[in-house]
Amino acid sequence: MRFSGLKILKEGLTGNRGWTPHWRDPDPKAEYDIIVIGGGGHGLSTAYYLARDHGLTNIAVLEKGYIGGGNVGRNTTIVRANYFLPGNSEFYSHSLKLWEGLEEDLNYNVMHSQRGLINLFHSDGQRDAFARRGNAMINQGDDAILLDRDGVRAHLPYLDFENARFPIYGGLYHPRGGTARHDAVAWGYARAADRRGVDLIQNCEVTGIDIENGKVTGVRTTRGAIRARKVGIVVAGRSGQVAAMAGMRLPIESHVLQAFVTEGLKPVIDHVVSFGMGHFYISQSDKGGLVFGGDLDFYASYAARGNLPMVEHVMEAGMTLMPMIGKAKVLRSWGGIMDMTPDGSPIIDKTDVAGLYLNCGWCYGGFKAVPGSGNCFAHLMATDRCHGAATGFRLDRFRTGRGLMDEEGTGSQHNLH
Repeated sequence: MRFSGLKILKEGLTGNRGWTPHWRDPDPKAEYDIIVIGGGGHGLSTAYYLARDHGLTNIAVLEKGYIGGGNVGRNTTIVRANYFLPGNSEFYSHSLKLWEGLEEDLNYNVMHSQRGLINLFHSDGQRDAFARRGNAMINQGDDAILLDRDGVRAHLPYLDFENARFPIYGGLYHPRGGTARHDAVAWGYARAADRRGVDLIQNCEVTGIDIENGKVTGVRTTRGAIRARKVGIVVAGRSGQVAAMAGMRLPIESHVLQAFVTEGLKPVIDHVVSFGMGHFYISQSDKGGLVFGGDLDFYASYAARGNLPMVEHVMEAGMTLMPMIGKAKVLRSWGGIMDMTPDGSPIIDKTDVAGLYLNCGWCYGGFKAVPGSGNCFAHLMATDRCHGAATGFRLDRFRTGRGLMDEEGTGSQHNLH
């Protein structure tokens, strides 16, 4: 079933009785060519690009819960390509280009809105750093505009420009940045992968990885053993636990990142705004809610919820930047489990076990990377060669020290990235 304006009009006039399920609910087969562990954004996009670009259809995506129930539905929906370091810069540029054609490709409205992203700076040093970043973005072929104080005021007149402690000096404007509807991204990829023959198997938790003579042969699940020639681990904050089933210890820590949304309000925030002195970021959803977040909770955890001191910290940062939001009622909050690497950059690589592949370590960058991650990981799994946009995401950089990409310059402490 393809979506169209005519179809929506017809269903609206006939009680919406003609819609069919977006994807099948198959039982697992005894054997697949490829198994992707994890039914989130990265796993679903991997399966889709394996089918679309490489003609592989005997694929299963195994999800222990329901499709889209993990981090892909637990984020602040920001899409951007404003990275600085070689390795990260070309990858996120590649991902943003895929975002820009995604709705037509999937025939699904993921509500991608390129409303622009403005990173504020509050000192001469921050201004110089953002000028360098903007030049790097332009050299990569992306867009960046350095705004002075008056330029920011023209775009964001509601900010507190009289704040003496954190004066607004200007901002780096990334016009092609924006947001997308996180659930719709998962549903769109799931539907498109299913249409190409991929089996999406929900409520199927992987409990073990079978390896014989150094080669992966399949997985054990709560719905029985399944054989496979290749297995990809794409489970975000659970990466360390699943990799341990194959005898691997990853350089990953899992941390909670909270996000918040207010009651629906009339349109007030047109862009995505990031506070340079408080690690606070905010946008407004199409339903009117203000969606915002801040720092990690700074302690390792697998809980999909956060603690109250960080809630207070995020609210304080928001009030410092834009006191006008003080009267808005917070509707709900949630937590995502971030897979944090020592340098803050991800891993897309083969492992020492033949046929076992790893996609993890996305830190804060998971949602914006969904198309690029799946595209590059599918290329790796299908060809055993790294995609040109992801050559820097090697696992062995943490053993050798060569090729580390510390985007924020905060050192090797996981929770500072």
